[in-house]
Amino acid sequence: MDFKKTEEQELLLESLRELLERECPESYVKECDAKHEYPEKFMRALAENGFGLLGVPEEYGGTEVDNVTLMMVAEEMGKSGAPVYLYGTALSVDDILTFGNEEQKKATMEYAKEGKMAFCLGFSEPQAGSDTNAIATTATRKNGKVYINGHKTFTSFAKTTPYMLCMTRDFDVSEPSKAFSMWWVPMNAPGVKIEVLDKIGWNMSATSEVYLDNVEIEEKDLVGKEGHGFIQLMKNFEIERTLMAAMALGQAECAFEDAVKYANQRIAFGQKIGKFQMIQQKIVDMNIKIENMRNYVYKTAWEKDNNISIQLSSAMCKRYCAQASFEVIDDALQILGGLGYTTDHRVSRLWRDNRVGRIGGGTDEIMVHIAGRGILKQYK
Repeated sequence: MDFKKTEEQELLLESLRELLERECPESYVKECDAKHEYPEKFMRALAENGFGLLGVPEEYGGTEVDNVTLMMVAEEMGKSGAPVYLYGTALSVDDILTFGNEEQKKATMEYAKEGKMAFCLGFSEPQAGSDTNAIATTATRKNGKVYINGHKTFTSFAKTTPYMLCMTRDFDVSEPSKAFSMWWVPMNAPGVKIEVLDKIGWNMSATSEVYLDNVEIEEKDLVGKEGHGFIQLMKNFEIERTLMAAMALGQAECAFEDAVKYANQRIAFGQKIGKFQMIQQKIVDMNIKIENMRNYVYKTAWEKDNNISIQLSSAMCKRYCAQASFEVIDDALQILGGLGYTTDHRVSRLWRDNRVGRIGGGTDEIMVHIAGRGILKQYK
C-alpha cells in the first residue's frame, strides 16, 4: 500500500485549504456555533466548488473519486477546524441514488447541488438505538394511502430538511431482516411534529424528536423494496464509519497542532512549557495516536477501493479512532489549561463535538460486537 498523495489529490486538497481559509475562518465557525446556526454560506461554497458532490457519480452531477481521496478531504476539513460533521453528502445521498425512484433522486440532487440536505434519517427511536429490531414506527395502508405512525429521536437536520428517510416495521413479518421498509416522508405534512433537543455539541446541526401521527403519504413514497429497509440501511454503514473515523482524525490533528504551538509559546516557571518532560510525553503520545489513526483510516479506505471486505476493519477503525481522537483532544485541552476550557478557544468546541463519535454511527459497544464475532469466526 502506497499512501503517498497523487498530484491530483495534492491539488484537490490545496484548493480545499484555500476554500476553507476564505469561506470558513475560525471567526465564522465560532459565530455559527455560538448562535446554533447552520453555516449555510460555507456549505453553499463547498457545493459551488465541487466538494459537496465529491464521490457522487457524474451522471448525477458529481465527481467520482476513490474512498481514500474522500477520507483525505474529510481529514483536511477536520484539521482546519471546520464543522466536518456536516460533510458527507456523497454518502448521505447514496441510499436514494441506489434505491430511490426518479422523483426522489431529482429532489435529493436539486438540494445537494445547492449545498443543502434533502432529507434527514428517521431511524433511531426512544427504545431503538443500537437495537434496530426494536423499531416500532409503522406504515399502514388504508383507502389507497399509507399512514405513518411513530416517534423518531436524535434526528439530525429534521428542522431544516424537507423530507425524512423514515424506517418502519411490519409486525406481521416474523423475520426481522424482512420486516423493515424505508419511506420518503415530507416534513411539512400534517401530523409531523418536531421538537429540537438541547445537546452539548454539534451546535450547527439541530437534533430533534420527531412525532409522526397518521402522516399520510403515497405508495410511490416507498424507497427501494418493501421489506428491504434493513438491508438498504446496512449498505453504507461500513464506509460511513470509516468516514467518521477520518473526521475524528482531522479534529485530533487540529487540536494537536494548536496544543503544540501553545507549548512552544507559553512560559511557566521561567521556561516554555514544551520543555517540560510531562508535556513532551503528552505530545509524543498524541502524535503516535494520530499516526495510527491515519494509517488505519487510509488502510480501511484502500481495502474498500480494492474490493476487500471492511466489515471488521471499518468497525475496529471507527472504535479506535473515536477513542484515540478524543484522548488527543482531551490532552490538547489539558496542555492549553484554562484557555482550552473557554469558548474563546476552538479546542473546547472540538472536545464537545468529537465526543459523539463514540455513540453515533454505531456505538463503541456495537463496534466490539461486530468485530468480536468476526474475529472469533476466523479462528474456529
